[in-house]
Amino acid sequence: MKHYSVMLEEIITSLNIRPNGIYVDATLGYAGMSKKILENLNKDGMLICFDQDEEAIKYSGEVLKSISSNFKTIASNFVNLDEELNKLDIKEIDGIIFDLGFSSPQIDDEKRGFSFMKDAPLDMRMNTKSKITAKDIVNNESYEKLTQIFFQYGEEKMAKVISKGIINARSKKEIVTTLELVEVIKSSVGANYFYKTHPERKIFQALRIVVNNELEVLEKVLPKAIERLNRGGRISVISFHSLEDRIVKNTFKKYSEVPEVFKGLPEVPDEYKPILKIINKKVITPSDKELKENERSHSAKLRIAERI
Repeated sequence: MKHYSVMLEEIITSLNIRPNGIYVDATLGYAGMSKKILENLNKDGMLICFDQDEEAIKYSGEVLKSISSNFKTIASNFVNLDEELNKLDIKEIDGIIFDLGFSSPQIDDEKRGFSFMKDAPLDMRMNTKSKITAKDIVNNESYEKLTQIFFQYGEEKMAKVISKGIINARSKKEIVTTLELVEVIKSSVGANYFYKTHPERKIFQALRIVVNNELEVLEKVLPKAIERLNRGGRISVISFHSLEDRIVKNTFKKYSEVPEVFKGLPEVPDEYKPILKIINKKVITPSDKELKENERSHSAKLRIAERI
């Protein structure tokens, strides 16, 4: 199974792994990160891995078994972090990572419908048991809702034109495959704009975000993860587009600063003191070497914070 973990060395270094610590990989994928974490743990350490993709869980479980038995895979979205850790009677952790990108096998698997370069059913579900697919959204949402999705989550300036094109196309025939949607986007904006700016990238991104409820889930889980950290524990997040990065940046800022009302006062109540220290003031991006090896890493941004 071919998979390239973006900024692997940087994120493993960022964790400051304690051999006997408890760590969480909130986005197991195909075990690129988890494998390295597990290799750094001793018999007293523990790794908890979350993923809602059953294929990823099955494959990665076998990979991790070959290293150690000190791990547990949980077939669940990471938004259920608190609930699942409580089941295991784990109250505090020493580190947690979120790799918010999609694994190469998921993108390359034609039947999943994530890629705009291969013909496949318009699906895009990370959890194949979920009810809503990209096809449902494309064929059922109103012009106004589609425009809002494409503009807000895809940041596509031709959102209105593309939405109108979709409405017109689906009135004649249901849009059911990825390449059918790409063709509708192309005919809506014209070949010149299409080949110059590739709006299909942004439209597919927007649909994927909505299908998997990605931004809302991220906003919910980051505070939970921070509260679970032991003192000195690290949280490291790799994001792949500006909306995700903004959520991470703002959450880290909130937990690492004194509230405005208390700034400048000689004494700040304990409950309002910062509980995080931001490790990298400037966002970390892939090295030139990595960019040459893996073009999918070009938009990755890594932010790290530590519980104080």
